This record gives sequence, C-alpha cells and structure tokens, in this order.
Amino acid sequence: MTSTLDSTTALPDLTGRTFVITGATSGIGLATARALGAAHARVVLAVRNPAKGSAVASSIPGETIVRALDLADLTSVRRFADEWPDPIDVLVNNAGVSVPTRQRTRDGFEMQFGTNHLGPFALTNLLLPQITGRVVTLSSQAERTAKLNLDDLNGDRTPYKESRVYGMSKLANLMFTAELQRRLTAAGSAVTTAAAHPGLVATAMTGQTTGLTALIVRRLAQSPENGALPVLLAATGDIPGDSFTGPRRLLHMRDGAELIGRSKQAADPALAARLWDESEKMTGIFFPL
Repeated sequence: MTSTLDSTTALPDLTGRTFVITGATSGIGLATARALGAAHARVVLAVRNPAKGSAVASSIPGETIVRALDLADLTSVRRFADEWPDPIDVLVNNAGVSVPTRQRTRDGFEMQFGTNHLGPFALTNLLLPQITGRVVTLSSQAERTAKLNLDDLNGDRTPYKESRVYGMSKLANLMFTAELQRRLTAAGSAVTTAAAHPGLVATAMTGQTTGLTALIVRRLAQSPENGALPVLLAATGDIPGDSFTGPRRLLHMRDGAELIGRSKQAADPALAARLWDESEKMTGIFFPL
C-alpha cells in the first residue's frame, strides 16, 4: 500500500483519468494540477476567474479544461454541477479563503465557513453521482485548536476572529470527509474520501500575514509544489477511506507526505453527523445516494 510520497515523479500513470480541482489558478491548486497533468491526467480547473484559468492552463501538461465555479455562490455551484457532463475519477476540493474581517457569501453565509466548507459540501453532493473514485478535501492541522459551535455555525452571535473561524472551517472539512465516507460505505459505494493537510506553504493566503507569523512563514514555509504532495497522496495513493495526509517532517509542516492523525473532536462520529445535518439545512443540498 502506497502511504507515503516524496516526489511528484513517483505518481502513477494517470492516463484516462479525470481530476476536477477547485481553485487551481495559483498556489497548491495549480501545483497539484501541474503534477497531475505531468502524470497524463485530464485536469479540470474549476475556478472563479475563467480568464485566469485559461492563462495558467498553458503551463499544465496534457489535456486541460477550464470551467467557472465560485464556491461562495451556491447558484454557481449548482450551475457547474448541472453543466458538467462526464464521469469524474477524483474531485479535489482545494479552494479556500481566510479573511481578516467578517464577510458574507452571496447566500449570506460567513465567508470562511461558507467557502471552505459549505461550498465544497454542496459541490461534492451535487457531483457525487458522477464521481467514480475519490473525494479529496483540503483541511489543516489548524483543526486541532478549533471548536465547532453547532448552534452558531454562521458566526452571527460570536465575535469574529480570523484564525478561530478558519480553524473551525478546517475542522468541518475533516468531519465532512469522515461522515461522507460513512455514508458512502453504508450506501455500498466504492468511492472513497481523504483529507489533506498541505503543511506550512508560501501562497497568496500566507503572504498576507504580518508580525511573528510572517517571520515564521518566511523562514519555514515550503513551496506550493511541496505543499501539493499531501494532496497528491490523498488523490492517488493506495490509502484507506477517510485518510488524513500531511507532510512528514517538522511536526507535519513540511517535506513529503504520509498519513497523519487528527484531533479527538474531528474523529467524533456523532458530531460529524450533526454537522452534516446542519450543512444540509443551510445549503438545501442532500446526500444523493
């Protein structure tokens, strides 16, 4: 069983397989797309800005397709799913945001929770009848310090703090991965799930940090290409369902990829089931199998 990955050159030949990657115009998403393309996969860039997607597609080897998708707009999510015609081997829920002030999605959700969790939740469920292999969702070890308030998921009654809300959204990603696997198994589906923690990566998101955090990022952050390795392991590795992958070194913050653990809260099946129910209520989108 392939449960580690140290280089993109170790990827298997992916000829004939289709990977849909959200947020693939920069950072980890683009690095993931390039590695998959180099392994002869058909790569679909699901992005907010199709013009930017088309511009970067030329840097991705092999066959690429660009489609518009804004995870902060459920109308856009539904449109993408309605208009996508083909089977999907692997869906990579890569796109995410971290914003310093309270903002809202088009549907009125808190921006981080709405984009990082509710958008991928809706997209996955809408595409699930066409997914044949795996659903990969980017999470983070930030989940370890997060708390999930099921009575105020939208943050309407809680003071806003960027790191707190980001951590909660990443905890939700892990719980979504676990509950989706439980539901798939119960439905007799062969589709599996995995979550990936890319580690400390120098991207546009981390580039907005200041103070001590900025210094840590500047000294210790790895490249998006290395940050993509846990994502690639989650997407192509011979790993069990509901796996969590992350870097191998520096407390799972950089270099290579391997299976890693998660917090006790993230492994709570009752809490994950309650989050799923609340997510269905908020989005109006339900498990289709």
